[in-house]
This record gives sequence, structure tokens and C-alpha cells, in this order.
Amino acid sequence: MTNKSLKNKKIIISAGASGIGLATTKICLDRGAIVYLCDINKKFLNKLKKHPLNNKRLFIYECDASNEYEVLNFFDHIKKKTKKIDALVNNVGVAGPTLTMEKINSDDWERTIKINVTSHFYFTKLAIPMLKKNKGGSIINLSSGAGIMGFPLRSPYAASKWAVIGMTKTLAMELGKFKIRVNAICPGTIKGDRMIRVIRDKANFLNISKKKVEKEFVSMASMNCWIYEDDIGKTCCFLISQDGERISGQTIAVDGNAIRLD
Repeated sequence: MTNKSLKNKKIIISAGASGIGLATTKICLDRGAIVYLCDINKKFLNKLKKHPLNNKRLFIYECDASNEYEVLNFFDHIKKKTKKIDALVNNVGVAGPTLTMEKINSDDWERTIKINVTSHFYFTKLAIPMLKKNKGGSIINLSSGAGIMGFPLRSPYAASKWAVIGMTKTLAMELGKFKIRVNAICPGTIKGDRMIRVIRDKANFLNISKKKVEKEFVSMASMNCWIYEDDIGKTCCFLISQDGERISGQTIAVDGNAIRLD
């Protein structure tokens, strides 16, 4: 039986042309949603425009999520097509540097915070009126296992992801009376391009093999497994659907039971 749990639901997804964002986009479309997607990467956007996914239920825009003017412009495009939405997925984020704090460049710190936290503010501020017009809906913020634990060598990333949890808890309290649910998803070690770069950087910093670093990352979960982008996409879809209509203010780890991030 075809799953159409998101039929005609209007969903905004930031950084939706690759990785977790693309996986979430695909699953949302497959379940009947209408998706308004943005990304900064022209290569990924052009590839997606040529993809069979690109149909009358997918709207694709270029946008730097850390630039408030560009986010405003993105929402202006959306408002020409609809006055209300059912969900926002704040997916945009960067890994940041892999270094001890005293070696981190101030610009890299500020860039990580701006992309991982301030962008969520830009999107959420503009999405709230559209969710209120819908008389409810769902906001999903992508945090990380680093948002509920410490993460050596990744202090800007961890700081940003803890901030996302605080934002989520506060927004859930503010918006509950409007039937707007706000939750954070904390992915574990995702099998994908970003993790390949993180493994490479950590191996270089510690002067050990990438294979050893990879094995250590997988062993951080008691299930001793990778997490896949689709796992996060499916969790997003559940929280947006009617099945998740009583879930708000929660920090939901999809991590195979991560027991450390060291």
C-alpha cells in the first residue's frame, strides 16, 4: 500500500539538494508532499533540476541560508505560491573545523555558529506566520549527537548544536498554543560525504589512519552501526505527519544509541 501520509502538505526544507536534505525531500515527495527547497550549491541544484523528482510538487531555489536577505527573497518566492505551510525542516549546517579550541580561527568559529544557528533563526522567524495561518504544523531543527554530549576537537559544532536544542525547547513553549510543534532531531554518525571529510580531518590532526578513525566513529553507538540519511528523512516525515501530532519540545536521537562522541 502506498504511503501518502504527507499528501498535499507544504514543506520547506533548507539545504535540501544533497545529504540529509535531499533524502528528506525524496521521502516527503514520495509520501505526497509539496516541497519548497533551497540550497547554496549550484552543482547540486542543477543536478536536482534534471532529476525525475523535479515535478509540479517540487520547487527549487538557490539561497545562502546564512544571508538574511537571500532567505527573505526565498520566502518571497514561496509566498507567491502559497500563504501557508505545514512544516519547516531546518536542515542547513556545516561540520566546522576539527581542531582543539586554542587552534581554531575566529572566522571559522563565527561561520559555524552563523550557519548552524543563525540560519535557523532566519528561516523560523519567517515560517512562523505561515504556520499560524495554517492553524498549526511542525518545525524540525537538525541538531546532532554533539548537541547532547561533548565532542572533542569539534567545539564550534558542539556549541552550535547545543544552541539548536535550546532554541527548540523554547520555541515549543512559545508556539504550543498555536498548535505548532517544534522538535530537534539528533543524527548519529551519518554515512555520507560530510562524514568522509570529518574522518579525513581527524585522521590528519591525530596522524592516524582514516580506517581507524572510521572504526572509532561506528563504535560510538552501542548498535555499532552507521546511520543513513534516509533514517533522518523518515523521522522528519513521521514528525510532520498526523502520527506525530502530539510530539513537541523533544530531542530525538537517531543514532543507534550513541554512548560517546570522543
